Amino acid sequence: MSKYPATVGDIEFDEKLDDPAFKKCNPEKLFTLQYYQGSKEFDYKGEKIAIIEKLEKEKISSESKTNGYITVRFLVNCEGKTGWFRVQQMNADLRETIINKELGERLLRFTKSLDGWIPKEIKGFKIGYYQYLTYKIENGKVSEVLP
Repeated sequence: MSKYPATVGDIEFDEKLDDPAFKKCNPEKLFTLQYYQGSKEFDYKGEKIAIIEKLEKEKISSESKTNGYITVRFLVNCEGKTGWFRVQQMNADLRETIINKELGERLLRFTKSLDGWIPKEIKGFKIGYYQYLTYKIENGKVSEVLP
């Protein structure tokens, strides 16, 4: 294995974090597509609004009046299954820090529960890709979901 990932931001399997049952579609390929590659930038049944509606029903928030961003990045495989989740938290000044550990864990569980991801399709082949959701946190509540 190379010292450097095949593409900037590639996620490597980590036996402490990742489900060994999750399989990449083409592990022999040197790269995996990014969410913005292909015909659509956001491949989820019902689009982003479906995720926002589900998030609103979950009422995920924190008692603390935290502000910042919690990003969950993961792989969607050619079957639409997800795995290899990574979380990054940043304060409102975009400096990496833990703004709220419990809220981050709750948003990770929520993101893992999303089951409407659609594989990308290029020339008739279903392709896996990297996806991320960034939750903008204002006063301990999710105010926006990006991208």
